[in-house]
Amino acid sequence: MDNGLSILGTLTDTAADSALGYETAAEKARNPGLKQTLREQATKRRETVRMLNDEIVRLGGDRREKGSTLGAAHRAFTSLADAFQDSDKAAAERVEEGEDYIAKKFQEALERSDLAPETRSVVERAHAEISAGERLADRLEKQFD
Repeated sequence: MDNGLSILGTLTDTAADSALGYETAAEKARNPGLKQTLREQATKRRETVRMLNDEIVRLGGDRREKGSTLGAAHRAFTSLADAFQDSDKAAAERVEEGEDYIAKKFQEALERSDLAPETRSVVERAHAEISAGERLADRLEKQFD
């Protein structure tokens, strides 16, 4: 066991990808209320990244800020696809897809039995923020569909 560093690294990369996704979606959105909501979610997700990074550093690892290569590729593809769709609807759909993905990653991490109690507590707090984001994304997708 690597004391949770590898799982924390994966979760942090995924959360950083999510924050970038929210920022990208906010740029694409036309509706001012949607833009504001997406920016607020990006800020909340950046806080989750900070919290996860604090635990990584506590465990002796290095901070992670950039996200994953796969996330960058996914963002590039969806940016291209979004050019041909309604911006508000596409932004809400991309956010909802991303939230489903990240919620699954955090749920899988919580199902692991090898996380130390302190690390599990951090992942649980992060999961609470992720779950709130997933519920918001579901509402946004219905609103802009």
